[in-house]
Amino acid sequence: MTNTELLTPYSAPTTHGLRLPNRIVMAPMSRHRATDDGTPLPVVADHYAQRAGAGLIVTEGIWPASGGQSDWRIPGLETPAHIAGWRAVTEAVHGAGGRIYAQLMHGGRKGHPLARVDGDLPAGPSAVLVPGRVHVSGGRKADPVVPRAMTRDEIHTAVRDHVTAARNAIAAGFDGVELHGANSYLIHQFLADNTNFRDDEYGRGSIADRIRFAVEVTRAVADAIGAHRLGLRLSPGNPQFGMAEADPGPVYRALLDELDGLGLAYLHLTDNADYPALTDLRPHWHGTLIANVGENGDPTTREAGEAVLAEGLADLVSYGRAFISNPDLPERFAVGAPLQEIDAAHLYTHGAEGYTDYPALERELVSAQTSTST
Repeated sequence: MTNTELLTPYSAPTTHGLRLPNRIVMAPMSRHRATDDGTPLPVVADHYAQRAGAGLIVTEGIWPASGGQSDWRIPGLETPAHIAGWRAVTEAVHGAGGRIYAQLMHGGRKGHPLARVDGDLPAGPSAVLVPGRVHVSGGRKADPVVPRAMTRDEIHTAVRDHVTAARNAIAAGFDGVELHGANSYLIHQFLADNTNFRDDEYGRGSIADRIRFAVEVTRAVADAIGAHRLGLRLSPGNPQFGMAEADPGPVYRALLDELDGLGLAYLHLTDNADYPALTDLRPHWHGTLIANVGENGDPTTREAGEAVLAEGLADLVSYGRAFISNPDLPERFAVGAPLQEIDAAHLYTHGAEGYTDYPALERELVSAQTSTST
């Protein structure tokens, strides 16, 4: 058995804070296993239940309303069918002894009329094209379209949509909700330099304007479901999908100073080679902090996670790619077992292959022994 702090229990210092059996978090990862209308397929319940050994699971990004759908077959949390589909997931995870948060992911400018159930043009803070092709209906890819700039009314609607979806998540049995403020999605678009050219109170006039939407949606959802059931993911300086933040430090320090006292369940923070977010922002966050140190780089190893904890930069560490092909990742870390490779050909298909057919350690060993003896 490997001696590792990652496998020690975690208890937040607040009364209603997280109580987890280990410090390994399954990071959110889109896998496109939903129906055309955004209802999670039955296989999704199996997938997350297999990974219930994580201290905490954060789901793939889920659109809060059809106007926030970014890609085809991304799941939603808007309709009764969505809620029922996710209830099957939470019941499976809880039945396996796990804990699971729903990540609400509003695409903002990301999307395409052919990828969305409402067929509408996407809208973000400003009418700025997102680079790269888009997954659209029928499994095709299409060139991006120039989004609309959101009106003030649409911004306020987006806040309300997050609140409604968060309530739907609790109704579906989730233990909590994570707001996706990272990786080029709507909240990040308001924060970044090159996706927010507004000249109103949500725009470039000051840092207070730039962080306004993030603060409003976080406070609104916290009021609706309880701050102790709400997390926030941020990725300062993340260049994915053409995002640019020349000097993220002042913006994110101001944002955390606004939110630190709310009593959120956690902050989920990705580090960046050009901006050491964990080092810079840790002093501005006094609650639970989940670190992700593999974004845009090599997958996070057990040793890398241990180093983050040892340096006091975070309380928990999230793992993404390692959980795709290793449903029993904490167990493998505990015994020092090798990790399995990802079936890249089936990352974004729609069935069990490359999704729920990765063997757990015991089955893998039995299979290997059988092969050796024959």
